[in-house]
Amino acid sequence: MKTDYISISEKYLFDFLPDLNCKEKKLIESMKYSLEAGGKRVRPCLVFEFAQLCGENPEKAAPFACAVEMIHTYSLIHDDLPCMDDDDLRRGKPSNHIVFGEDTALLAGDALQTLAFEIMSSDKTAELIGDKACRKGVNTLAKYAGAVGMVGGQVIDLMSENTNAPIETLREMDYKKTACLIKAACELGCICAGAEEKYIKAASEYGECIGIAFQIQDDILDVTSSNEELGKPVGSDMENSKSTYVSLLGIDKCRELVDELTEKALKSLEVFSGDISSLSYFARQLACRKK
Repeated sequence: MKTDYISISEKYLFDFLPDLNCKEKKLIESMKYSLEAGGKRVRPCLVFEFAQLCGENPEKAAPFACAVEMIHTYSLIHDDLPCMDDDDLRRGKPSNHIVFGEDTALLAGDALQTLAFEIMSSDKTAELIGDKACRKGVNTLAKYAGAVGMVGGQVIDLMSENTNAPIETLREMDYKKTACLIKAACELGCICAGAEEKYIKAASEYGECIGIAFQIQDDILDVTSSNEELGKPVGSDMENSKSTYVSLLGIDKCRELVDELTEKALKSLEVFSGDISSLSYFARQLACRKK
């Protein structure tokens, strides 16, 4: 993307964390540890980009952008726990529970989740973008992150272990577990700019398409990459006997699907009158990423 939204998101992200000078220091260090692990910052970048595309100063979207990243980070902490995917490595570093223990890691995830909604609904955020946008933003993120969104997708994922889940189940799981939060980021950028519903709908379609393409590409990388390249254990899906797009359709068909979804995402951007080149480039880059 033309603007360095990664730096902007990180500029604000750590300011929202509570001060370390307290009895809960270990908890906050645990929260910060996973936030500092970096990653591609896909979701906050999308919030900023769509806010700008809809005519808003992107920095006004910082509370929404940071909230989405906190929700995403909490989900990764919980995903790595022994009761979930039981992964010891995340983004090339020991998983949170390896460093801080399972109890603190669990609570760090909980704390990041609640902090996200605290930031979005604060008086300061309301002053920036208005009460209506705050309410709509909180409702949108809660819906996509909850029982019928990201959390629901994780449940389907756990239920699908050691089973030959059909492609329909896999699609629903990936839509909820991965695409929903990316959709939320795209919609939140428009919401914070007070955009019309047609733009929110277009942003939602873009997010859904690149979100599913992102997950399919993840499945491809799980069998074609290395631990060092990916920054997390590869082959874990096979070890957990999980159905994936690759196991059901093969790598070639998966690559075709990624291309089709990327083209559909690009088409959804045609409704916008602003400069869509960054979002178009972003979608193409995600489709061919190696990590």
